[in-house]
Amino acid sequence: MIVEDEEKVSEVLKAYLEREGYKVYSTTRGIEAISLFKAIDFKLVILDLMLPDISGEEVCKIIRRTSSVHIFMLTAKGNLDNRIEGLNIGADEYLIKPFSPRELTARVNALFRRLNLDKDTEKFTFNDGELIVDYNKRVVKLHGEEVSFTPNEFDILYTLIVNKGRVLTREQLIYKVFGEDFDGFDRTIDVHIKNIRKKIESDTRNPKYIITVTKVGYKFGGENK
Repeated sequence: MIVEDEEKVSEVLKAYLEREGYKVYSTTRGIEAISLFKAIDFKLVILDLMLPDISGEEVCKIIRRTSSVHIFMLTAKGNLDNRIEGLNIGADEYLIKPFSPRELTARVNALFRRLNLDKDTEKFTFNDGELIVDYNKRVVKLHGEEVSFTPNEFDILYTLIVNKGRVLTREQLIYKVFGEDFDGFDRTIDVHIKNIRKKIESDTRNPKYIITVTKVGYKFGGENK
């Protein structure tokens, strides 16, 4: 679904994506986007932040209450604080206007290539069942209760788990999770790590699962029990 208040921009993006074989819905208004989202099982939402009725940020927050669908934010707000805010409320990618429709299409294709990779069914249990990560169902449970993760948060956690014992740099995590086409900033990983810790760590200042290795990167510290 494309949520973009500039109809000409929306039409161009829709044409590029349909040429790649995607089924695309579009709207210029946030309220209609929420209604469409409730009615249709979308795999990706491309969301402009400057909408005529409610803000794209509010649309993102409403979607994130019930769904882990991938969300690409489109905006002219390009400074670091804006990007961090977008990631904190649930965006998976952040594209700054103006951008090339070809670039957006390439990012969408890269996303679906990653999603369609065949991986073995895997379920990991740590610290006497305190933390359970089920790759096949893409579910994270803490103390038996399911925890809501965005797709990128889940992929980062999973990547750290399958590389348990290794320290991964930000660049390695970006390559493994976002792919070689990623054109963001390396601190994106830090924002996601902060959000993951809030969800699974009892003490974020003294984490036991996502360990920071100073001046290098991150590693997973859960015990296989």
